[in-house]
Amino acid sequence: MIYTDSHEWIKTEGQIATVGITEKAREEIGEVVYLQLPKVGDNVRKGDEIIVLESTKAAVDICTPVSGKITEVNSNALEHINTSPEAEGWLFKLSQHELQEKSQ
Repeated sequence: MIYTDSHEWIKTEGQIATVGITEKAREEIGEVVYLQLPKVGDNVRKGDEIIVLESTKAAVDICTPVSGKITEVNSNALEHINTSPEAEGWLFKLSQHELQEKSQ
């Protein structure tokens, strides 16, 4: 798993990258109460704001840490992001990505 400086995580399997937020980010923003996810088929560029996340403390825009085409979104993310942001609470998957972040 790769972690970004802005507290997203990326897990790759072949040309598919799964993206979510870190446990630390979730703790800092508080309990997530609303998510607006990207649409399957959207082409995104690294740094694009593609997710709106609202918590008990703040509204946050989540940027994509890699470029590619959205292949899947986690329709159950809101149910899991507060308890398992680095597993069942993943946000989206994309293909044809360019991995340019540092491993930790």
